[in-house]
Amino acid sequence: MRSGIIALKVGMTRVFAEDGRHVPVTVLKVDDCRVVGKKTEETDGYNAVQVGVGIAKVKRTSKQMRGHFAKAQVEPKKKLTEFRVTADALLDVGSEILVDHFINGQKIDVIGTSIGKGFAGAMKRHNFHGLRATHGVSVSHRSHGSTGNSQDPGRVWKGKKMAGHMGDRRVTTQNLKIHSTDVDAGVILVEGAVPGSKGSYVLVQDAHKSPMPGDAPFPASIRTGGSDGSAVLVADSSEKNSGVVGGAGQQETKVKNDRADDTSTPEKEG
Repeated sequence: MRSGIIALKVGMTRVFAEDGRHVPVTVLKVDDCRVVGKKTEETDGYNAVQVGVGIAKVKRTSKQMRGHFAKAQVEPKKKLTEFRVTADALLDVGSEILVDHFINGQKIDVIGTSIGKGFAGAMKRHNFHGLRATHGVSVSHRSHGSTGNSQDPGRVWKGKKMAGHMGDRRVTTQNLKIHSTDVDAGVILVEGAVPGSKGSYVLVQDAHKSPMPGDAPFPASIRTGGSDGSAVLVADSSEKNSGVVGGAGQQETKVKNDRADDTSTPEKEG
């Protein structure tokens, strides 16, 4: 079982298929999704990875969370969540998960907080038929009707469908299909609608009721750098800058020395 990612719901649009059909898709933006922490069976009793996304202001981050992010050597994140994984799918802290973690055509589950509708009646909230429009019904056409029994039990059963608060709850939409991904832009196009309003964060993970494709990257698609393929860990900005400048300076000095040797060779021979 692999880790999921956190994405920002941008909105909906449409794309055209090769046969000319237009396909409605939801645009999900993944902004620097990194592993902030991990838990193992030996220390915590279960295996999981903590993933963070977005950049939060330091002054709006508590001291406890600053220490947590400093230990992981990552910038403060806006959104954190934890994904249960198997022991062979644990990721190193600081690794960046890319959008091609999911491949085209793969089935996924998306979890989000549905749009709040406020206080809604029974017809809108539970799709009730309502009362008759005429023949003795007065000023109660959209009411939910009787709610209880007679003297026994003399109360309303728990869970009775009635008017009340609608929306603004955790919703999971299963078996959605990945249309395409763009690693450079950090965008995922999902066919159909996902729960949540524009600008809200959603959790994207492998579908529980559909098999994972065999060519999906395992344990994850992680940004790598260098010839050895080592994972890039986010360190302090000063350390990163000093390392890059120092490496370039050494290469430039070596080139200058080689050029000096080449130019001095004819003079020595003469």
